[in-house]
Amino acid sequence: MAFQQRVFSGVQPTGNLHLGNYLGAITRFVELQANYDCLYCVVDLHAITVWQDPVELKRSIREVTAAFIAAGIDPKRHIVFNQSQVAEHAELAWVFNCVARLGWLNRMTQFKEKAGKDRENASVGLYAYPSLMAADILLYRATHVPVGEDQKQHLELTRDIAQKFNNDFAPSIAEAGFAEGFFPLTEPLIGGPAARVMSLRDGTKKMSKSDPSDLSRINLADDADTIASKVRKAKTDPEPLPSEAEGLAGRPEAENLVGIYAALSGTTKPAVLAEFGGGQFSTFKAALIDLAVAKLGPIGAEMKRLVADPVEIDAILRDGADRARVIATETMGHVKDIVGFVR
Repeated sequence: MAFQQRVFSGVQPTGNLHLGNYLGAITRFVELQANYDCLYCVVDLHAITVWQDPVELKRSIREVTAAFIAAGIDPKRHIVFNQSQVAEHAELAWVFNCVARLGWLNRMTQFKEKAGKDRENASVGLYAYPSLMAADILLYRATHVPVGEDQKQHLELTRDIAQKFNNDFAPSIAEAGFAEGFFPLTEPLIGGPAARVMSLRDGTKKMSKSDPSDLSRINLADDADTIASKVRKAKTDPEPLPSEAEGLAGRPEAENLVGIYAALSGTTKPAVLAEFGGGQFSTFKAALIDLAVAKLGPIGAEMKRLVADPVEIDAILRDGADRARVIATETMGHVKDIVGFVR
């Protein structure tokens, strides 16, 4: 039987959602609702691979949920929930810990980057993070995941785990009636209007919540005046904007701002340069401010309204978790039968 077309993706609740999160991920989530059954998860179990302040973690879970809803994700047609409310994520992750090989995890570049030179003090959770990520996806037998370039390696590991599970337990999987294997080999959905939004202070670095300068990013909760101030102060160079995209080569700050405008307006960099090429940055920045405020202002206002009413957000998360758990429980029932557990 063919796998049901289903999208799963998650965002960590680590605070300060910004323009890069919005353009690189959340806008894709909104678009995919038209063609797929979608599950969008606040992955709070992943967040605690490094220590989190409990009060701040709760706030961040609700903020990410508010951003999903404010940006246009429909929690009635699709499923929005936080990971820790569905215990089967951790349960399947343990099974996958016993399927994945140490050599596979040792190749994960993100662990090396996050652990740094002090890897002996990194948590076991940080090391085993990719197994949990595979469980997040495969618990719902998701066929597609929207990913950025930095997550492609984790999705490849998810496919390896799915393939090994299907091979290791092929006889019992066939006996259970799953002729094509139990887990799908999930496909990446790569791209989006601006998959990599760079810092407003340094066009060679990705926009990040961890940057000490708040001027480096536009936060989704920023008001109109703050957005305007940050765009005006965004780093540029002394040359006018080029008329063609090739002229952006070697000009990372100019390319970043043009890319942001293109993404927010749903157009392309060449189209933006056809309109603004040859002009000064002051003129272009004024237009970018108007566009950013028009696009992001309503999202920020709705986020603030939702965050101010945690009862509404918590009800959305509980409802989503209840619906996710129906799928998760069915999957884990099959997994237990396939592996040989008594239930």
